[in-house]
Amino acid sequence: MPTRRFDDGEWLHPSRLPLGGGWEGHCTAPGHEGSVPDRQQLQQNCNLGYASACPRLPAQRAWDSVRFCVSGQENSVISLAYVCERNHLPGEHGRLEYRLADRRWAKFHGDPRIQTMAECFLDSWLRRRQAGSAEAPIENLDERS
Repeated sequence: MPTRRFDDGEWLHPSRLPLGGGWEGHCTAPGHEGSVPDRQQLQQNCNLGYASACPRLPAQRAWDSVRFCVSGQENSVISLAYVCERNHLPGEHGRLEYRLADRRWAKFHGDPRIQTMAECFLDSWLRRRQAGSAEAPIENLDERS
């Protein structure tokens, strides 16, 4: 579960990561809840999806990876599409909406894990767009606990 940005990772193209950049956080796998992955685990497993080499990966899981993209922006509403993948096939999918004007989610995901990942993706996306813009990240995710 991502909790703060991990900008000093050694990724060739960090913007191509599922959350639009590297993130540190804690494990949510059954029996390992709250444990903190080390730098190598973050870079080789946690930030990529399909973490088959991770010793904590549960055999029974709903998804292998969650992907996001900005599918549109109209009247200060950003639409995010998401896809939860299992065995490289799309499973659950949908759309979320974020209102820039009041910095609130107009349509959010019911699973707090997916919602947190969406917030991290949007934060990464807004940071990339921030150069020369008045838009700011959705919240200070570096201070989440």
